[in-house]
Amino acid sequence: MSARDPIAVLSTHEVTNQPPPIADYNLFESDRALKEALRREGGRAAEKEVAAFGAALGTEHAFELGRLANRYPPELKLFDRYGHLIDAVEFHPAYHELMALAIERRVPSIAWTAEEGGHLLHTALTYMLIQVEAGVCCPMAMTYAAVPALRKQPEIAAEWEPRILSREYDPRCLPASDKKGVTIGMAMTEKQGGSDVRTNTTRAIALNGGGPGGEYALTGHKWFCSAPMCDAFLTLGYTDAGLSCFFVPRWKPDGTRNPFYIQRLKDKLGNRSNASSEIEYDDTWARMVGEEGAGVRTIIEMVHHTRLDTMLAPAGMMRQATVQALHHTAHRTAFQRLLSQQPLMRNVLADLAVESEAATTLVMRIARAYDRSAGDETERLFARIAVAVGKYWLNKRIAGHVNEAMECLGGAGYVEESIMPRLFREAPLNGIWEGSGNVICLDILRAVQREPESAGVFVDELETARGGDKRLDRSIDALKAELADTGELELRARRLTESMALALQGSLLVRHAPAAVADAFCASRLAGDWRHTYGTLPIGTAFDKIVDRSQIAAG
Repeated sequence: MSARDPIAVLSTHEVTNQPPPIADYNLFESDRALKEALRREGGRAAEKEVAAFGAALGTEHAFELGRLANRYPPELKLFDRYGHLIDAVEFHPAYHELMALAIERRVPSIAWTAEEGGHLLHTALTYMLIQVEAGVCCPMAMTYAAVPALRKQPEIAAEWEPRILSREYDPRCLPASDKKGVTIGMAMTEKQGGSDVRTNTTRAIALNGGGPGGEYALTGHKWFCSAPMCDAFLTLGYTDAGLSCFFVPRWKPDGTRNPFYIQRLKDKLGNRSNASSEIEYDDTWARMVGEEGAGVRTIIEMVHHTRLDTMLAPAGMMRQATVQALHHTAHRTAFQRLLSQQPLMRNVLADLAVESEAATTLVMRIARAYDRSAGDETERLFARIAVAVGKYWLNKRIAGHVNEAMECLGGAGYVEESIMPRLFREAPLNGIWEGSGNVICLDILRAVQREPESAGVFVDELETARGGDKRLDRSIDALKAELADTGELELRARRLTESMALALQGSLLVRHAPAAVADAFCASRLAGDWRHTYGTLPIGTAFDKIVDRSQIAAG
């Protein structure tokens, strides 16, 4: 035998005690918590459409597309072969295939085109998409969220919304008039300010009179422009009247390129398949959206909706991490027993499953509130505060959740052939995007102070489960006391937000989840002696029922 013979012929290369690849499975049909929540919260009519997307995403091919899109990340191409400045971003074909799939299946548009439950359906579709690849979810989220902001300027919305809601994906950088479908990005933050957008230095000079819907020339630098390959962007800049919101297309109305200079692509920890960039405006043509000087109030509509995505993202990743842990331990033997049959591992798996279901149930309830906000003031107030609570808490839980699931796989989970390293790198992103932890907690305090009734609406939601579990009842009472205490609120903001999140999750599970799941959550998260680490569920927990419910084999 020569040194060049295939290694497969070696007698030592018999592979045993390794789990098989996860076969094609439907990400919707196999997720009981998601399926039940979709029906409960008002999405039953579109269940077949959601299930079809779950089947398309659950294939080996789809997961391979996600791997390739990250293995070969986007590259900045400033010039064409002849030396013309083009400011283009090149992607692997796998990325474009995933984008086309998402747009065809209405991920960015269904919230605005569905007959009912559009935000709920958007949440369910994105929750599944992010399990395959998170990078495409960024432009999907911003394209979805741009619609309510653009509607502040009806003439711009009338021109662009039909293309935003199109189910056709065209990756070419062309004038919007030459495309049936477009994507929308966002460029708000600058080096000196970050979340404090009022410190922006971008200047806007009126052309032909200016004003709402009017034309402006922008000059400035944006430190973070998400998805620079999009067809247009919502951005902020100062006029003499104050910080205002602007719509910046990549092409001017006359068909010439708009000055939109990509300085560099960010070399990020995760989200590698998605391009994030620094850009420069230099007399860049734009149109004002909303009232002059009311930029934050205008673009907050977009932020409110992208926050829904930054909240649901960790829930989707929790589900995929749990699926990976359950599958591996169900096929891997150690010390003469399957890992999944060993008591301490059973505790860890059940704990992961409880956390995942609590997250799924939470995001679907809040999505329903988005759907009902237009005609129900109570739901509007609830959505306003609950999405911030959910965003903060789920993003604080996701990194530890993925890490614990990775441990279930051992060394196999730490190597790049596994999806786990990609999930782990992705875990911190949504806790930073659209407001980091402190920003979100302070925003919750502002909501409570400016609209005091929002706190009452939130508590009323919890009270619907009163009497279902004594531990939950005590948590509700403790939270009410915390809300009534106005001393040192800013210092206590994180503690208060965590209490709100846990009480809300507990209330939802007590009302809607199987008794085994609800009891395990209340016995751990609400009992007062929670260790915050996984695998610490108390003796007497119905481990088998919880684990079996979360297996992908469950239909």
